[in-house]
Amino acid sequence: MVIALKRRIIGALTDLGMLEMVNEARGLGTLLSPKTILGNRRCRNGGSGDGWPIPPARLIYLVAGTYNVEWFLALGRRGHDAITDTLRRNKIDPRKFEAMLDFGCGCGRVIRHFSDLKNVEICGTDYNGKLIGWCRENLTFAKFGMNELSPPLDYPDSKFDFAYALSVFTHWGQDLEFAWMDEIRRVIKPGGHLLMTTHGQSYLPGLSDDERRRFNGGELVVRRAHLAGKNICTTFFSEAYVRENLSRGCRVVDFVPEGARGNPTQDLYLLRFE
Repeated sequence: MVIALKRRIIGALTDLGMLEMVNEARGLGTLLSPKTILGNRRCRNGGSGDGWPIPPARLIYLVAGTYNVEWFLALGRRGHDAITDTLRRNKIDPRKFEAMLDFGCGCGRVIRHFSDLKNVEICGTDYNGKLIGWCRENLTFAKFGMNELSPPLDYPDSKFDFAYALSVFTHWGQDLEFAWMDEIRRVIKPGGHLLMTTHGQSYLPGLSDDERRRFNGGELVVRRAHLAGKNICTTFFSEAYVRENLSRGCRVVDFVPEGARGNPTQDLYLLRFE
């Protein structure tokens, strides 16, 4: 009975694009458990550990689907580490960037961990004004701006050496994905890079037989494309689809299945714009 219920819950969370939360939290009870409440109090009393304020619970929930502050901070650090490890593995030194962009920054889950890059212009953008408002007030080492659901971004051509988009392309249909890839290409310098994460092979158990057939055939699988930009719009990518379609005009220089440590079980890609 319990196992059957758990399977139904995991299936529902997969449908909402939230399976990674279960994998990391190891059970739904951590979302509002006494342990979570005590952990949140400990974090807020002792500080974040990185010197920057902690967002209010309602904003953490908007971007992470949980009120767990420890989870929010730890996954942000893991996301940062996955990015820096990928850059290091590809002999890219972020300290040499002139400017970098967190595309879909939310309330600063990952960008806060880049505050030590003193000589780099660090920018974040999101289309939720509440999240950007909090970042502007509290994460003063970076510059934050708003974007709409569709391009353009409010940046000049070839501004950034590097951008990352963690679990952003996972919530759009194909038209928006192609439009945003073209826009990111515009604001990235020639020779610059984009790191992105996607719902890949690890999500197959939650797909229907028809969706698995299309996924394995190299097609994009999109649920509720009419709700693009919301977590309930969920997109699934095979490696073949990314290499043959989404990465047009750039080169995949690194691919790590389930390599997005800050978004557990998502795949990680590093693209180079020629």
